[in-house]
Amino acid sequence: MHVSRYPFTVRLVGFAPAESAQLETLLAQAPELGPSYFCLHDDSLQEPDLYIADGGNPAALARLSCLPPGALQPILLIGGDGASSRRTLPRPVDPARLCDTLAELLDARVQAQAALAARGECSLPERRRRPRLEPDTEAPETYQRMRQGPPDGAVLIIDKGGAFRDHVAYVVGARLGAAASQNGLPGAGLCGCGRPVEWTDSSRAAVRLCDETPVSLVMINTCAPGIEPYSLSSAIKSQQGAGRTAVLFLVGQSFKYDSLRARDAGVRGLLDKPVADRHLLATFQKLLALPAPKPL
Repeated sequence: MHVSRYPFTVRLVGFAPAESAQLETLLAQAPELGPSYFCLHDDSLQEPDLYIADGGNPAALARLSCLPPGALQPILLIGGDGASSRRTLPRPVDPARLCDTLAELLDARVQAQAALAARGECSLPERRRRPRLEPDTEAPETYQRMRQGPPDGAVLIIDKGGAFRDHVAYVVGARLGAAASQNGLPGAGLCGCGRPVEWTDSSRAAVRLCDETPVSLVMINTCAPGIEPYSLSSAIKSQQGAGRTAVLFLVGQSFKYDSLRARDAGVRGLLDKPVADRHLLATFQKLLALPAPKPL
């Protein structure tokens, strides 16, 4: 019987397009007996499970140096001069050795996560989508205030049904130590931080809700019937007071994400479906003023 594997997410850093495509192909052909992998889009808001970087690209190495202290994502370098203390594979990349090395790095990450949880601690997600040019001298709260929407704003999910809304409210509520509950409003629940988690399948209703009530985060399922996600994002972001409302897309494999069009529409980024619970939590921590989740 075939058992489906949830893929580990990989962020490729610093590679030319042709080599990125080659690495994506190699990872997609990983042996069935080991981990499977999925390479994130550049605009993805998901936390990668590991990084693969061009060891000969100074900009890629600079970006890796910007990771927060204690980051648990392992890093594999391809090429370079061999002077780095990080795991490195030479070019041309041998597919079998690549998969074996990644599996070893993931095993080390699991051990590090277990040790962190045993101490009652957890790792924090990276706050930035782009490498910083100066040393990080500001407190994390400074960046949170710059990025987050209304402090009591709702989470609005635009989808064909309310199942994902219910799942979000449950997962975030359970991990933050508060049970998901109903607040009495049609199509609304509460996540663990007390913010309403609302749902609609109508673009018109979504725009009206964002106009009439504070909304911090909008999640648009790009496969929802009757929804044009770019136009909907533009309509929401054009409203007064929506400058800090984060809009993100939930994207399936069949959807062709257009980065330029998305940025013009005010889209913050995307999450690839299916979205693992850990990625939901990390995204909420990034975009909302949420406490760190309790270790499991």
